[in-house]
Amino acid sequence: MMELKGRRAIVTGSNSGIGLGVAEALAAAGAAVVLNSFTDRAEDHVLAASLAKKYKVAVTYIAADMSSGAECRALIGKAGGCDILVNNAGIQFVSPIEDFPVEKWDQIIAINLTSAFHTTAAALPGMRKTGWGRIVNIASAHGLRASPFKSAYVSAKHGIVGLSKTVALETAGQGITCNAICPGYVLTPLVESQIPEQMKVHKMDRETVIREVLLDRQPSKQFATVEQIGGTVLYLCSSAADQVTGTALSVDGGWTAM
Repeated sequence: MMELKGRRAIVTGSNSGIGLGVAEALAAAGAAVVLNSFTDRAEDHVLAASLAKKYKVAVTYIAADMSSGAECRALIGKAGGCDILVNNAGIQFVSPIEDFPVEKWDQIIAINLTSAFHTTAAALPGMRKTGWGRIVNIASAHGLRASPFKSAYVSAKHGIVGLSKTVALETAGQGITCNAICPGYVLTPLVESQIPEQMKVHKMDRETVIREVLLDRQPSKQFATVEQIGGTVLYLCSSAADQVTGTALSVDGGWTAM
C-alpha cells in the first residue's frame, strides 16, 4: 500500500467524518496529506501531528473556507500544489423548496459544488506539468437520485458528477483522471448523532431506526464505512485505475440499483 509514497494529497473538509477517513487511507498508503476545514483550532493542528506520527508521513493542516473561491484557490497554493485532490467538503440543509432560505441555497452550492471547481482549476496546472494527477470528488447517491426537501444538496451533487465528467474529458490522455464517488449513508459521527433523536421521534429501538428509517432506501441495510470510502479513493489513485476516468462510482449498498 505504499504506492503513493512521494505523492501529495489535499483532502477538503477532512478534520472529521468521510474526509478524515480518506486522509488516513492516503497517509497509510504513503502520501503526504494536507488536512483542511474552515476552522483553525489547536486541535486541528494536533490532529495533523498525530496522523503524521501514526503513519510516518508529512501531514499538515491548512484552514480555508470552502464557500470562498479565493480561499479554495489559495489552499492549493499554500499546500504547494498536489498530485491527489479529494473534494469532500460539504454541508446539508433540508426544507421544502418554497421555504428554502436563499442564503442556505447559496452556501450549499458554494461549498458542495463551486469549491470543487476552484480547487480543481488551481490544481490542474501542476498535475499537467508532472504528467500525473488524481481528482476524486465525493458526490453522493443524491448525485444520481433525488429526494424531496433536499433541492440544493441534490442539485450540487448532480453538478459534481457532471463536473467530474467534464474534467475527465479535458484531461484525457494526460495522465490525470477525475472521478466521483457516490456514497449512500456512511456511518460518521454526524450520522451517529442523529440516531438517538430518530429513536425518540419514531419510538423505535436503535436497530429498527437504522434499518427502517436511515437505511430505508439502502437495500443492503448496512452503512458504508469511512474506511470503505477511503479504500475506494485508494483504488482510484492506483495504477489499476489508470483508465478509470469520468465515472460515478456508487458505494451505496444498492440504493441506485433500484
